[in-house]
Amino acid sequence: MKTIEIQCKDGAARTGRLLTDHGNIETPVFMPVGTQGTVKAMTHRQLEELGVGMILSNAYHLYLRPGDELIRKLGGLHKFSGWDGAILTDSGGYQIFSLGVLREIKEDGVLFQSHIDGSRHFLTPEKMVRVQENIGADIAMCLDECVSYPSTFEYTSDSVELTTRWARRCLNARSGGPQKLFGIIQGGFYPDLRLRSAEDILALDFDGFAIGGLSVGEPKSLMWDMVDTVIGLMPADKPRYMMGIGLPEDLLEGVKRGVDMFDCIIPTRFARNGGLFTWDGRINIKNARFTDDEGPIEDGCPCYTCRTFSRAYLRHLVVSHELTSFYLNTIHNVYFYMEFMRKIRHAVSTGTFGRFYHDFKKRYEGGESDDRYSVCNG
Repeated sequence: MKTIEIQCKDGAARTGRLLTDHGNIETPVFMPVGTQGTVKAMTHRQLEELGVGMILSNAYHLYLRPGDELIRKLGGLHKFSGWDGAILTDSGGYQIFSLGVLREIKEDGVLFQSHIDGSRHFLTPEKMVRVQENIGADIAMCLDECVSYPSTFEYTSDSVELTTRWARRCLNARSGGPQKLFGIIQGGFYPDLRLRSAEDILALDFDGFAIGGLSVGEPKSLMWDMVDTVIGLMPADKPRYMMGIGLPEDLLEGVKRGVDMFDCIIPTRFARNGGLFTWDGRINIKNARFTDDEGPIEDGCPCYTCRTFSRAYLRHLVVSHELTSFYLNTIHNVYFYMEFMRKIRHAVSTGTFGRFYHDFKKRYEGGESDDRYSVCNG
């Protein structure tokens, strides 16, 4: 069954429609992260009004709380949460990396100690396919291992082989329902291992493919070297997903290489800490220079926050630790990301992506940038 319809190309950049049971999603697409089935500080109605058609939730976290069986009993995550758009669930592979002190990797799966209550859980590829089917995600991800940076060649090589074995088990565990399953290319930061992983994973009958294991502390140039190593091997007729990447400049670079899908916690996490995105770079609204600034976050921005509130008021909310600041700042950042992706799609469809790429980088990189914020995998 087809997962994506490609519509336009401009160089390697491309637009298309991701086909899901909860709507066709225009690509390239950025998915806000709703780990627990909700995008922090936002309601589903607000997300819809901002043009969000697809979110990412985390199967590991939902398995622990409230439990995938409860979600299934209550009609799946769409009905349970009231979200009518598409949902992609990560399998827990990133938690193998991020919760390293709480897990033990074995051939059969991963033994986790819950970060919530200390209870122990054994997560296998088969179990995580079943969990994601219970959740009812439109797109599920294979269980994989995301290795840390740096890792030795020997460890990464063993990890690549384990990820491939787990990928085959995930495919065999599918129930045959409408849910689409994506395989994940790993390989750390060794080109030979990235190529080996790509050859092994791409040979399997997945509905789409992701590049995983990036943005884990490596230099940005090395990250793009790994993408360039494998992107040309990925089939043109299936979705290409770059996991956990979310700075605007990185979305632009990914699209330039032919990536269709992105996710990250950056726009929402930054918002809760006063980091706001504009076409002239990102700003930290906590800075004292905004104390009496009567202007909006960005002149001409039509989002509710910019139409209604001044930088001075938004700064006051943040430094006063008012919860309203989470809501207002997140509205702006999510709007910025959705508008950014709309402009990218328009540029690709009109054959002007090269000019858009150049103009955006010149303007955005010439503005303010607060280097306290770092890239973070979602």
